Amino acid sequence: MKRRTLDLMFSIGGLLVAVLLAVAGFVLKSNADFADDYVATQLRAQNITFKTADTLTDEERRQPGLVEYAGQQLSTGKQAEVYANEFIGLHLKGIAGGRTYADLGAPQTELRAKVAEAAKSNDPNLAELQQQLADVTAQRETVFKGETLRGLLLTTYGFSEFGTKAGQAALVAYLAALLMALLALAGFVHAWTTPRTAAFAPVEPARERVEA
Repeated sequence: MKRRTLDLMFSIGGLLVAVLLAVAGFVLKSNADFADDYVATQLRAQNITFKTADTLTDEERRQPGLVEYAGQQLSTGKQAEVYANEFIGLHLKGIAGGRTYADLGAPQTELRAKVAEAAKSNDPNLAELQQQLADVTAQRETVFKGETLRGLLLTTYGFSEFGTKAGQAALVAYLAALLMALLALAGFVHAWTTPRTAAFAPVEPARERVEA
């Protein structure tokens, strides 16, 4: 095979690979932009704003994210993560001793049974049991709302991370496409500077042994 032919074959193949990488980079970048725009639009629609620095409690000031984003409106996945973990998560720990919605299910059920039994027997502690049930019910409803919002914000953060990873992959694809294009260009240059008659790995004729 001629050396020029081989150079042209590899160069054309490299150019095709570069085009495919560029297309992949474009698709990944489009997905990254969509994720960023979608997350920003949905978060801004919720109109959630971090507390200003002067209104933060001492406990909140110990959360670096709350200090960094103080007074800002939620518009990015990272801000959503900070608000979910460092604000909502922080305050959920102060409700019902840090118990979750699921944890409060058993105490609520138990108190309902006690209230029903006290009502049947005219127990003098009925009012107190009813108040305990009302407190647990209110705590559970508050925890449910907090956990739901926290979960939604963390889901938004996770979605934004997919966009970030897609953007990084797009950059890698663009760089790889550029590299392949440069290599293909170098191959074309080498092909046109190589003599037409030059063969690839030519086989040298075996030398006859010279008899002494």
